[in-house]
Amino acid sequence: MAKRKNRKPSTKGAKVPGPTENPLTNLMLADVAIRAGSYIVRRTVEKGFLRGRYGKEAARDIIQNKTLGQTVVSFGLARLATRNLPGAIIVGGGALAKTLYDRRKSKRKQQAEGDAQLIEQAQSEE
Repeated sequence: MAKRKNRKPSTKGAKVPGPTENPLTNLMLADVAIRAGSYIVRRTVEKGFLRGRYGKEAARDIIQNKTLGQTVVSFGLARLATRNLPGAIIVGGGALAKTLYDRRKSKRKQQAEGDAQLIEQAQSEE
């Protein structure tokens, strides 16, 4: 087994890419920009899925009234799925199982259940 030597990375004459000369600040700014962009894209996609059926205002209300539990579960599943292959398999398998379970129900019953839950969520803060 080869031993690793604790070496510092060479920084001789290397220009730091980014708005500042501090690499830690640049890394933090990049992280904030990526997370903000991801947040905006996620909200836009969620509203897009709901807008066609419920209208613009109801879609906005549904998204704004998500519970803390829904947000935490979504974040946790996304984090698990993106960490490693077994996590992706577990989350993907769970999504597939839920899809197959929902497909066993009649379409009308599925739509009624989903509509009732989303309408209740949209009206929860009124």
